[in-house]
Amino acid sequence: MSKKSNQLKAWYQASRPPFYIATIIPLTAGLALSKPIDADKLSMFLFINIAAFMVHLATNLANDLFDHYQGADADESIGGSRVIQEGKISLKSLWIAVTSLYFIAGLIAIYITYIQNIWLLWSFILFAFLSSVFYVAPPIKYGYRGLGEFFVGINMGPIMVAGSYWAINGNLTWSPLWASIPIGIMVAAILFYQNLPDIESDKKVGKNTLAVMLSRNGSIIAMLIIGILIYLSTVTLILLDVYPIICLLTLITIPLFIKILQLMKKETDWVLLNQRGDLIRKIYFLNGIIIIFGIFIR
Repeated sequence: MSKKSNQLKAWYQASRPPFYIATIIPLTAGLALSKPIDADKLSMFLFINIAAFMVHLATNLANDLFDHYQGADADESIGGSRVIQEGKISLKSLWIAVTSLYFIAGLIAIYITYIQNIWLLWSFILFAFLSSVFYVAPPIKYGYRGLGEFFVGINMGPIMVAGSYWAINGNLTWSPLWASIPIGIMVAAILFYQNLPDIESDKKVGKNTLAVMLSRNGSIIAMLIIGILIYLSTVTLILLDVYPIICLLTLITIPLFIKILQLMKKETDWVLLNQRGDLIRKIYFLNGIIIIFGIFIR
């Protein structure tokens, strides 16, 4: 296998593509709420996606970097892309990639706010940027203080759904903010689940994620509460006429959520538990598609 091919595979590993659904769902929800959709709105949606995916990738790479410096991705750890630990990508290359991605995303953000004349959107943009950087970067590193799920939920919910809507339409209303709530909770659930296998290794380096704070038994209860909030908020938004009645189809994913709870309770092998992270992502993907489809055809 060629050196170039190995490098491409290493960067693919570092980017963690399965988690990109966390970005595409809220952005598309913002587009669906922007009816009627024309060529100009689709063009703006494309620019938003490019910038958002760059920030998402930069966040993943930055997390690997700062976790490495603080020892959170040591040999016992399961999380992270592992490209640093496996010697596939140098620290210098990662730094160059992170700064380049943030810079280009910033240029696109300037273009969007200039074209749409919505400079107040920078309140959302700066919040998202600082959240991206300081998830694990000192001195804030809020991901080490049990606040990862909270800020990720806000960023992937209200910031991305309402921000996408704002950038596409040039104005902001309450509907995308309300509509973003279940989406944000579901992304928080993905992060919470992904932190479970690293409870012991994170505890050793002082990375006090919510999973570490709650321990295994507490995390099962917390995941149950998160699940209740996902479906309760969805039904509530249907009753409030924010979502159409067809969004009740999200309830078909409840058996998948029950399977996750059973897995968390019975599985003692953290590696296997980590490998079943696809279940929580499937719930998010299916529910997200149903919500977007319901909003779009309304």
